[in-house]
This record gives sequence, C-alpha cells and structure tokens, in this order.
Amino acid sequence: MLPPRLAGMSRNGHLGCLGSGAPKRARQRATLLLNSAGLVQIGNAMREEMPRAVTTICNALQEQIEHGLLPPGSKLPAERKLSEVFDTTRITLREALVQLEARGLIYREERRGWFISPPRLAYDLMRRSHFHAMVQAQGRVPATQVISARLQPASAVICGLLQLPALSSVIQICRARRIDERLVLYVEHYLNPDYFPQILELDLNQSLTELYASHYDIRYGQVRFEMVPTALPVEAAGALKVSIGSPGLRIVRVNHDQRGRLIDCDLEYWRHDAIHLSAVVGDI
Repeated sequence: MLPPRLAGMSRNGHLGCLGSGAPKRARQRATLLLNSAGLVQIGNAMREEMPRAVTTICNALQEQIEHGLLPPGSKLPAERKLSEVFDTTRITLREALVQLEARGLIYREERRGWFISPPRLAYDLMRRSHFHAMVQAQGRVPATQVISARLQPASAVICGLLQLPALSSVIQICRARRIDERLVLYVEHYLNPDYFPQILELDLNQSLTELYASHYDIRYGQVRFEMVPTALPVEAAGALKVSIGSPGLRIVRVNHDQRGRLIDCDLEYWRHDAIHLSAVVGDI
C-alpha cells in the first residue's frame, strides 16, 4: 500500500493550502501562518506527517533490500520516479534516501544516482594482510589505480608521523581502490625515500606490501592505527566520485618494518559503508 500524500505540500516541494483532497481532520488541524518576514510556517499536522512518510519510505525500501528484491549494486529508479511510486514530494523522498545512506544501505555517486550498497569488507586490524589479499580472500575483486606519485617536501603532519626533521622530503603515492568495480578507498602513502630508492620507476598499481618484499626485502612489523569518522576532503571526494563532505572513515596507519624502522605511513579515506572493522586482542 502506498503512503499517503503529504497534505499541503506540492510535488515541487513548495508549501500550499491544504486542498479538498486532504482528510478533513488534517485540514482542520493544519494552519498556514504568514509571519512579518513573509515566511510560511506549517501547522502541527504537516509537521507530524513528514516524519511518518519518511519512516514509511525507509521501511519499504529496507524491506525490499533485505529480501533481495533490490540486490547489491543495483541502481534505484530516479528520484522523480520514486516520488511517484511513494506518492510523495522530492523533499520527503530525499530525506528518506539520506537516512538510508547514513545506515549504509544505499549510496550515491555524483551524476549517476543511487545504488544498493554491497556487503561491507571485513577489515581485521590484527591480521597481517594487504588490500588485494584481503579483498580476494572474501571472494571479491580488488583493483588499484595510481592517481599520482612523486617526491615532495613533507608537511608538518607527515614529518610528525614519520619522525622526520623539518624540510625533509617524502615519496607521496596517491591511489584509488575498488572492490567489485566500486570505488571505496582513497589512500595517500608517504614513504621515507631512504628505504625505497627508485620505487617511482616501478609499477605502483600493485600491492606495496608485495613490492616492498620483492624489491627491498622489507616486511611490515609493528603497525599503529588511528581511526576517526570524517567528512571526505576534496581530494578523497573527487577520487571516490562523491560530494565533498560526504561521510567517510579516516584510518591512519604508521608502519615499522621487521627491523623496527619507521618506513612509511598511510592516510586512508574509506566510504563509510564500505568496511566493517574488527580486532581480537589476546590476554594482556
């Protein structure tokens, strides 16, 4: 059964008087008051109806997703079509879609529309692995694309993470990573150039973990993680093809090698719905 039209609001989102088609009690309870600034204020009935409509849309779409009628990776109909299906306004529909996005059930790409989110990648912080191996172990297809790679002056933040003196240089490698063709991760790698001569001449689309081992006999030892929810900055949003400020998860990895040397650090920007973090700690 389709949810009722929101009384007093037209399809283009403008407020109007409650029409004759609205329920009598709603017409009696809702009021339109024009204040001195010329702003239209909506009455109690309207304020109550919108949250109900949003909840109804969210529940209907979530049920379709959970029962497999809207499979992972599939595209939702255009917002105009969905607003017709649910007999509601674009404003109300957009609020419902944003709530589903916050729950990780759907995601959007700029100029492409809304899609059903695939299962999250299980990211075990305690396992010695790398992106390609982790994704493949879960039966999915990884891909990496180098955006840029260069030697540059280290920022104060990177100097602090790598414990470098002022005016040091670092190798910066920026990459975008996909799971099953979906962009999920933008990462900036910062390498101490003393340990990786001529690395910029190698194929950087492959796993750096494997490249370190095969070309430099370097393997990861101690790793320190820092994690915080974030709004995706310009570079990350552009690489992931989402709006600037979209929700994300920032993970900073500071890496030592098997000899205890501080060799590199990674600034990872994940789509917030792409991973599930876990860690099991033994007896202390």
